[in-house]
Amino acid sequence: MNRIIEWLPTSVGRRLIVLGWVYLAAQIFLVGTGGLVRLTSSGLGCPTWPKCTDDSLINTPEMGIHGVIEFGNRLLGVLLGLLAIAAFVAVLRMRRSRPDLFRLTLFAGLGIPAQAVIGGISVLTQLNPYVVGIHFVISVVLVGLCTAFLYRLYTGPGPRERVVPGWFLGVTHLTSFAVAVTILVGILTTGSGPHAGDADAPRNGLDSEFLQHVHSWPAYLTVALTLALVVGAVTLRLPLRRWVLLLLAVELVQTAVGLIQSNLGLPPILVGVHMVLACVLAAAMTAVILNLKQPVPVAVTPPAQRTPAATAAR
Repeated sequence: MNRIIEWLPTSVGRRLIVLGWVYLAAQIFLVGTGGLVRLTSSGLGCPTWPKCTDDSLINTPEMGIHGVIEFGNRLLGVLLGLLAIAAFVAVLRMRRSRPDLFRLTLFAGLGIPAQAVIGGISVLTQLNPYVVGIHFVISVVLVGLCTAFLYRLYTGPGPRERVVPGWFLGVTHLTSFAVAVTILVGILTTGSGPHAGDADAPRNGLDSEFLQHVHSWPAYLTVALTLALVVGAVTLRLPLRRWVLLLLAVELVQTAVGLIQSNLGLPPILVGVHMVLACVLAAAMTAVILNLKQPVPVAVTPPAQRTPAATAAR
């Protein structure tokens, strides 16, 4: 046991950074596989929870491809849980020197079993659209936590100071609010549309066509606000300008996919891409917010120089 503890890192190195990237990628990838479950009508491929059937922990041949897809998604959730444990254990020896990493891995790790329970409730409620929506919201939150974890791995501990003007700070937080509203309305829109996860799954009863228009309003506002951030960041040569440009790029791709899928009658593959991009958007927005502050440079005090008299006295 002591040998295992001694093997754990005491500072941030390449192993931990790679783990951070894998952790974030796995969170987003799981959303993609969850979308695959929903878009192939495999949401009840395993009709019960926590087992796949009343008599079997895993899917059976009689369940066909839907059972394979649903159980595969559950299995990936287990693998993500193992990643969460690995990240938490990897920072245990740094819990005093890097409490920020300890807290982030703890909260993100606790989100995994919470996701499993909510996923189970969604199955037991026959894919209630509001429960499924909560499932997606937590995924977005976990993506944000993993983004923050990765950011902290690169920036290190210590005090931080704001590196943007006050108006830029305000517009950034307004943009993040618009992003949150866009994602939430998108969840309601999906809950009213044709991709329920199962032919007999209930819908939320809202007007899908009207919600598509409502969904576009905060999305366009997000793009407009981000354009203002890009102009400000580039003009003032702010250190976070590359992150703002990345945010704008993700938004433009997301908007294009949204318009195309709407005009083509919501083809499943584009709906799935749209879901994944929503998580990428959340990660990019989180990165912009985190980079509003930068670590305060630590002043290095030069060693005191001895006078010739003091040197002679020695």
